[in-house]
Amino acid sequence: MVKVTIGNNVKRETVIISKDTTIRTALEENGVSYDRGSTILDGSTISGSDLDKTFAQLGYTGEEGHNKCYLYNVAKADNAA
Repeated sequence: MVKVTIGNNVKRETVIISKDTTIRTALEENGVSYDRGSTILDGSTISGSDLDKTFAQLGYTGEEGHNKCYLYNVAKADNAA
């Protein structure tokens, strides 16, 4: 199991997710829209093809040191530079 702090610009929560869950499923099940902005996993941008990879495939196996992460979708405001 992986402890994931998941959210967007406005809302964040910490949930426990199976290492076999895909990034897309985690976002959808927690009400985080990923169709605008950038999806970030521990500081690295997740590309569209990586949305269907599991946490385990991305290195979060649930073992000590690989058992927690931050997953956000950050929308860029229209007036941002």
